[in-house]
Amino acid sequence: MSQEGLLRPGIAQLRVLDMDESITHYVDRLGLELVSKEADGRVYLKGYDEFHRHSVVLREADRAGIDYFAFKADSQESVDNFRRRIEEWGLAVDDVPAGEQPGVGPRIGFTIPSGHRIELFADMELSDNGPDTRNPYTWKTEPRGMRAQRMDHCLLYGPNIDQVEEFFTKVLDFHLPERVDLPDGTLAIWMTVSNKAHDIAFVKHEEPGKLHHLAFFLEDWNAIGNAADIMTRYDMSRDLGPTRHGITRGQTIYFFDPSGNRNEVFSGGYTAYKDHPTRIWDHNNVGRGIFYYERQLNEAFLSVVT
Repeated sequence: MSQEGLLRPGIAQLRVLDMDESITHYVDRLGLELVSKEADGRVYLKGYDEFHRHSVVLREADRAGIDYFAFKADSQESVDNFRRRIEEWGLAVDDVPAGEQPGVGPRIGFTIPSGHRIELFADMELSDNGPDTRNPYTWKTEPRGMRAQRMDHCLLYGPNIDQVEEFFTKVLDFHLPERVDLPDGTLAIWMTVSNKAHDIAFVKHEEPGKLHHLAFFLEDWNAIGNAADIMTRYDMSRDLGPTRHGITRGQTIYFFDPSGNRNEVFSGGYTAYKDHPTRIWDHNNVGRGIFYYERQLNEAFLSVVT
């Protein structure tokens, strides 16, 4: 029986170099809510439109990057079923006990062929400051900064993209709204387990386990413009945009946190259904696919990762 729809993006744990600077960036500028600072030094954050306790974890370290990206399942039974399928596919699975993060139940973790750690879990406490559910206002607490609604997706860089595609589609029931094919094979894949344009994406890269960007969803194109104003006001390190993607059709700005991790604020994007054909971009048009208005690639954008 298909497991489609049982997963969604849940938690991203980022490594940062200076926690105080990072809190200023993610809370005051990007607009995430500060949920808690824990005794082990980790800091927990969420978007104002997210129901669960947290979606982003910051961990101070000596190098930037991502520790893992976790998906939330609808039940522990689903997690157990995915464990069986993952092991049958040939990956080793380890257990993370309940309480390793506050408010989060047991998790399973595994390393995919691109060198990234992926985790699955089912149980997380609801936020004390989540959206109202009875006669709700648009928001409970006035959004700040760029008004990030939620953690939306990540783009990861690593090798063995064909194996990654096989794993996500055959084991975790994702499908591919878009891909970039070069004459010598696949360069990039955009995958979703919902009807968003993407929940996770991968680009072929020699080094394993690399982060290109972690993305946060904003309401619309006007919110993207407001984010650009904030970046200019606080002299934030902007990478590219405001612009639009041909791939996913999303409106976007890329910028960096103080540790060098690339962030994206993203709005729009088309609706992706599983029975839609995959949109395919070839090497002659990939510039327009990535940057729809500029119609050409930026080498620094492609090569800078953490």
